[in-house]
Amino acid sequence: MARNEHISMSVVRRLPRYYRFLYDLKENGITRISSRELSQRMGLTASQIRQDLNCFGGFGQQGYGYMVEQLYEEIGRILGMDRLSPAVMLGAGNMGRAIANHMDFEHRGIRLVGLFDDSPAVTGQVIRGMTVQPTEELDAVCAKEHPTVAILCIPKEAAPDIVDILIRHGVRGFWNFSHYDINYHYPEAVVENVHLGDSLMTLSYQLKNPDRKEA
Repeated sequence: MARNEHISMSVVRRLPRYYRFLYDLKENGITRISSRELSQRMGLTASQIRQDLNCFGGFGQQGYGYMVEQLYEEIGRILGMDRLSPAVMLGAGNMGRAIANHMDFEHRGIRLVGLFDDSPAVTGQVIRGMTVQPTEELDAVCAKEHPTVAILCIPKEAAPDIVDILIRHGVRGFWNFSHYDINYHYPEAVVENVHLGDSLMTLSYQLKNPDRKEA
């Protein structure tokens, strides 16, 4: 299936949303849906949906719509859900524990292979069926498990040394809650920075400016 090699990140960032909505449709027994019906559910235009999906090839048929399960599986493959990436999590405090316990990693393309923390109060605890190891064991675990992804739930000041170790072991992707600017030091790294405060301030702006619409 032909694909546009110059796909914007704005399109890529909408794919997980398509994936989530299609999963719900599939679970509710809906087998086929038109771009117009999908647009009403997602709050996008039908034209936007068709343009987004056409970046990856033709999935639907005019006058017939999209087969829900087929489109769900295709988007899953595009997102790499069929190839689990080994990952380590640094920081098993309140945030790390919540993410480890409640994130469905295996259905998000991730296989967790290690949990680490510096605090003696946390190490040795079992979270998600895994024992939290001291951070000093990170080198050995990376050498054995070869993770390609790291989840950073650690303070900003603790991140530089940890990131250096991870990069040295071939970690290429970071889900970064630490606020440390990884790309400044490692421009080649693939980083998703998560700033919960930014999201909350964006919500505050929208509440105070209800007439502003997202472009």
